[in-house]
Order: sequence, then C-alpha cells, then structure tokens
Amino acid sequence: MKNATFHDLKDQSIFITGGGAGIGADLTKGFLSQGAKVTFIQRSNPQKFLAECKGKYRHEPIFIECDVTNTEELKTALQVTAEKQGTISVLVNNAANDTRHTLDEFTSEQWDSTMNVNLKPHFFAAQEVVEGMKKNSGGSIINFSSISYMMGNEGYPAYATAKSAITGLTRSLARELGPFNIRVNAILPGWVLTKRQMDLWATKESLAKHLDRQCLKEHLSGPDIVGGTLFLASGLSKMITSQALVIDGGVVVTG
Repeated sequence: MKNATFHDLKDQSIFITGGGAGIGADLTKGFLSQGAKVTFIQRSNPQKFLAECKGKYRHEPIFIECDVTNTEELKTALQVTAEKQGTISVLVNNAANDTRHTLDEFTSEQWDSTMNVNLKPHFFAAQEVVEGMKKNSGGSIINFSSISYMMGNEGYPAYATAKSAITGLTRSLARELGPFNIRVNAILPGWVLTKRQMDLWATKESLAKHLDRQCLKEHLSGPDIVGGTLFLASGLSKMITSQALVIDGGVVVTG
C-alpha cells in the first residue's frame, strides 16, 4: 500500500518534541517526506538520525538540543523555530517517558518528574505557539496520549495518569482555541514496538498476549502512527478537533 500525500503540508513549519528517536523519528521523516520544514527537539544529539535524513528531503531537518522539562528552554526552541522556518503551523507534542513503576516505590520527586516530561510540555508548548497561529489564521496542535490509561494497565500509574490528563487538556484547548481556527487533537497509540520497548519490556509472552487483544494481527511500528498524524495536521481534517484518535490495531474502542 502506497503512502498518502498531503500536499498542503509542503513548506509548512512543523515543530516536534522528541523527534529524533522512536515514534518521534518516524514522525519527523513523515513530515519531511511531505516537503515540510521540520524542527525537532530532544535532550541527546541524534547524529545518526540526522545523517540518515541528509539530502533525502526538500528541507533538511533542524535539531535543537532541549530538555522539555525546562519550560524556558522549550519556549526558546519554539521561538527560534518560528524565526528560522516561519510561524509554526503544526505543533506535535510527542516526547514522553514510560518508565515502569509501582505505587509503593514511587516518590513525590518521581511523580513531579513524570508530569514534567509527560504532561507539562504539552501545555506550555501550546501556550507559546498560539499567538503565531492566531496571526496565521489557524493551526493544528497534536498531543500524543496513549491507550495505556484506557486499558487500565498496571506498571505505570503516574504515566497513565499523565496520558489521561493529555486527553482532557486536548479537549479543553480545542474549546478555547476553536474560535481562532486552531484545532487540537490527541493521538493515542497502542503498543508500538520501538527499540526501547523491545529492549526493556517486550517478551515473547507479553507480545503474544497483546497481539491476541488486537483485532488486526500485526504488531505496530512507528510508521503506523505517521499517517494519522499527517491527517490531523493537514487541511483534510479541517473540521476535526477535540478528538482522540486511537491507532492501536483494535485493542480499545471509543464512542
């Protein structure tokens, strides 16, 4: 099956958090393949990923080293992006940390750290881009949540709490920003088998158990999440806002 083309994303200014590894790297390549201008941030320098992208797309990706838990750094990165590649028209809040934990071992400091990476950046990145989007007569904010809280999984209660809150934040921002033609939607991926997942948590038993819960009998990979993201960024979804798009092969249901 051929990948879809979203012509209106050509030369658009895109900003992606955590865009150099895992799902984020596939998102970056997905937007680049549409001819978009993409800036992405993360803490570590993704030299290998940048080398993979070099010379393959209409625009070279721009990388800014940034810790998303540092709000001032995050806002500065967004400002630099707008200056270099134009007013941001699509914000993708992707960065996350799903480290496993239990209730009894978790400290107050760890709770704050979890919220600081999984929830806080979504709010303040949106806050920063809104004025530019207003002047641009609209834009799209795409917040990455997760089906983890819908499944009621054990093993990461603070993470699941943050991901649930992202859906609430999405709906509240969609209501507030709708009059300015700014759309806000959430994407809820299922278990995407990135290298991190395979290295840390995937076992033969857990993979088989999860696949049994899916309607579609194929494990998810990063590229499976790209199409839905591009659709929500594109004008093809111009009347879609305040929605939670599940991409999980049919594990959970909405509606």
